[in-house]
Amino acid sequence: MMVIALTALLVITPFFWLGDPSGHDFEFHLNSWMEVLSQWKQGILYPRWAAMAHFGYGEARFVFYPPLSWLLGALLGACLPWRFVPGAFVWIALVLSGASMYALARQYLSEGEAIFAAALYAANPYYLVVIYWRSAYAELLAGALLPLLLLFVLRAEQLGNRAVIPLSLIVAGAWLTNAPAAVMVNYSLALLLIFVAIRQRSSRLLWYGAAAAAIGAALAAFYVVPAAYEQKWVNIGEVLSLGVRPIDNFLFTTMPDVDHNRFNLLVSVVAFAELAAMVALTGLMLRKKPVSELGWTLLAWSVVSSVLMFRFTLFAWDHFPKLRFVQLPWRWLLCLNLAFALLLAMASRRWLVRGLTCAVMLLVIVMVWQRVQPPWWDTYLDLFVMQDDIKIAKGYEGTDEYVPAGADPYEIDREARRVIWEGSGHSFIHILKWDAESRVFLIDVDQPGNAVLRLFNYPAWSVEVNGQVSTPVTREVTGQMVIPLQPGKNSIMLTFSRTLDRTIGGLISLVTAGLLAVFWSRWRDQQLAISGAGANTGALVRDRV
Repeated sequence: MMVIALTALLVITPFFWLGDPSGHDFEFHLNSWMEVLSQWKQGILYPRWAAMAHFGYGEARFVFYPPLSWLLGALLGACLPWRFVPGAFVWIALVLSGASMYALARQYLSEGEAIFAAALYAANPYYLVVIYWRSAYAELLAGALLPLLLLFVLRAEQLGNRAVIPLSLIVAGAWLTNAPAAVMVNYSLALLLIFVAIRQRSSRLLWYGAAAAAIGAALAAFYVVPAAYEQKWVNIGEVLSLGVRPIDNFLFTTMPDVDHNRFNLLVSVVAFAELAAMVALTGLMLRKKPVSELGWTLLAWSVVSSVLMFRFTLFAWDHFPKLRFVQLPWRWLLCLNLAFALLLAMASRRWLVRGLTCAVMLLVIVMVWQRVQPPWWDTYLDLFVMQDDIKIAKGYEGTDEYVPAGADPYEIDREARRVIWEGSGHSFIHILKWDAESRVFLIDVDQPGNAVLRLFNYPAWSVEVNGQVSTPVTREVTGQMVIPLQPGKNSIMLTFSRTLDRTIGGLISLVTAGLLAVFWSRWRDQQLAISGAGANTGALVRDRV
């Protein structure tokens, strides 16, 4: 573990003097972490509505984005100054990845080889791209699940139906960490089990995989069910908008966008260098006879991961269920780098070969850093501004796909007051409470009219006017909530309510977890009974002797 921890520390060393790499998703994650922490202070333990998104109009970000990364980020923000949080998050994710790789590699390799594979996986080339150019923290965290996935697939025949529990936990962990990674985990689970089942002539492995996928989704149902059901309430189609579609992101793809082309070239060069190294490593491994079960399985996984990054697989991306929601074909480097780390440890025992391969990959990273696209950096002052914008309720830019259906976030008035009266006559507005999931205000008017809120109208918001349930309307274009009011004193209460889909998802997760606990408890009792019977038999034999 010391080697893994030191390797992870070495990866984030530039953070100490250059600041935090501000990649594509940096502001999204940091704003999410800061908002979650602010909602914890309001007593909201599991947020659903990102109140400060779109400069205070809000969005259902925490319904649709898996919770593990933003919960961990907020927890670190509660313990550390914000300028240290991104580095701490990355360090934890890399240590977890290294530890899971060690658990896998130690089953098949020597101690030294397992440590090398773990350290390399914790600092693999794609991770460096994720950390320094993408800031895709949730995807980085999901990478720690892949070695465990392969480990329990390879042990499935030995474990029997007991393999379903760890595999289902891995699938659930993927769904709760990163949705594109979860799609890749499910496809990888199917691929690996089919391959291993054919080699071992054991069809029951396929049933284990199907059960694990179903149970894993059920364990994560408290997130999966609302995220799936409430898609019709938002502009979810924007997740596959121009520039983030699979067709726009195959290796060496260009389009009329200079920034897109520059980054695609960067990741394509890294991918091409890794593929060349993989071919050489595969040749070295195949020269050794016989090739192990681990080796053949890695080759199958790496071939499929590699092929999916090229344009000729567009048919699969368009027609295989949910595969298009991986969005970026080069995301399969997440799986390929697991094979890269293990194959380098397995193909050659010579440290010179390993060292040269690592040096070449590091040289490629340095080259694209210098010649293609240097990383962007945020300083302590940049993070302070982000934190201050949430404290003073100025808010931050939101995410297009989480905007309520029909709303255009680019037409909103960023300077609008929280409540505006639209009607004739005099009005008096007094805001009593304006928290993330609860708003209370008074309006005293002498003519009928409408209260227009600095808030996107989302179906989960329930509205009461003078204690009676009221149905708000949605303003065209901006999507703001509009509440019709009658003359007189009006007390308005808004609550972000628990919808039926959230309740159903929570019950599914709770029941599934309970059944798994019962199954595991009974199996453990059976094992203890068998062990006890064996011990008693042994004692009886000794007594007779």
